[in-house]
Amino acid sequence: MAGIPDRDYNAACGRLASRLGVSLAAARRRVDIRAAQEGRRDTAARLALAELMLAEAEASGVDNAARLTAMLQALSSDDYFMTED
Repeated sequence: MAGIPDRDYNAACGRLASRLGVSLAAARRRVDIRAAQEGRRDTAARLALAELMLAEAEASGVDNAARLTAMLQALSSDDYFMTED
């Protein structure tokens, strides 16, 4: 799907992406999928949906970026693990 050239929509999706710890494209995809499920087609409705999803993410209290960072850190037993000889 071609991108929506609305600066406010892109900014809202960017804030959502930052909060969720995902890329801008992934956040826009999430908003687009939910908008399609709810039958929202115009840009203003998608902008409102992106803001709503951001509020829901903030209200959940889960910090996905911190959780991803914690999962990517090596354990002490894996410090010297080599995948190749």
